[in-house]
Amino acid sequence: MGGTFLRRWFALLDTAVMSMAGLRLISGLIEVSAAILMLIFNDVRKAMAVNAVLAIVGPTVLILTMSIGLINLADEISFSKLLFIGLGVGLILFGIYK
Repeated sequence: MGGTFLRRWFALLDTAVMSMAGLRLISGLIEVSAAILMLIFNDVRKAMAVNAVLAIVGPTVLILTMSIGLINLADEISFSKLLFIGLGVGLILFGIYK
């Protein structure tokens, strides 16, 4: 009975939303795994190395989820609004790396 409910619920979900949520879940699992690795290594240098890898994961997931959303909204939003959204994402990344 529970399986039928879940199948119906998943059928109602937008594939873009499921993709975006899936990426965020994977990102969260990577973050938790990194925290566990830091505890296992119990070394500041190794923890910093793990943290450096995480600095790549966060912006990558941001770009991928925003891209999926923008691709799916492209036919509903004017080109100028898409440009402003893209500029906003670019400014976020600029702020992160500068």
